[in-house]
Amino acid sequence: MNIPKIIALVPMKGHSERVANKNIKPIAGKPCFHWIVEALSKSKYVNEIVINTDSEEIAKSARDNFEVTILERPDFLLGDMVSIQPLIEFDLLQTDGEFYLQTHSTNPLLTTETIDKAIEAFFAQTEHDALFTVTPLKTRFYWPDGSGINHDPKHLIRTQDLEPVFEENSCLYLFSKTTNQKTKNRLGSNPMMFPMDRLEAVDIDDIEDFYWAEFLLLRKLQDEGN
Repeated sequence: MNIPKIIALVPMKGHSERVANKNIKPIAGKPCFHWIVEALSKSKYVNEIVINTDSEEIAKSARDNFEVTILERPDFLLGDMVSIQPLIEFDLLQTDGEFYLQTHSTNPLLTTETIDKAIEAFFAQTEHDALFTVTPLKTRFYWPDGSGINHDPKHLIRTQDLEPVFEENSCLYLFSKTTNQKTKNRLGSNPMMFPMDRLEAVDIDDIEDFYWAEFLLLRKLQDEGN
């Protein structure tokens, strides 16, 4: 399979509202963002890792420990209310590539194996112009009026027999520069869903997520040590 150069985008700001300094906060023995950068660094297909940040501390830690490209975040992209698309657009203009993988520092359990499998799946097809990871959920969901979303409340079946509902888990996105500039969206116009394990898909939004991710990382390290 001929897979072109892939540039990984990992945006990180210094300030965070729900977990203070979460991008660089130590978790299971190292700064949080080190986990995802290590996974990307081991990928067979990722040729460059680009970190867009407003934090000198994050930039220094990244340079001291990894081979990365640092993009200093400009003033018009500073603040907690800036969405991901303007950051992606800025990164695309500053880098020389056509295909991009975007992920987050708050996905510390995402593995190199999953990264490479997602890339291979995307380039093995031609129907979809983007890819995003999802978590399959087999539980009973309801609309506000009490009607079932993925089941009939009047005819209950075992949850394991339900059709899954897929949650966008924000772990990984694949797209081309051409597609993103055309659609202004990392999902493109016809995205491919890539299911992954729900424990690997843990995303740190609040302190409870942080504690859960740290527990899983420590358990993973313990298992690997045996």
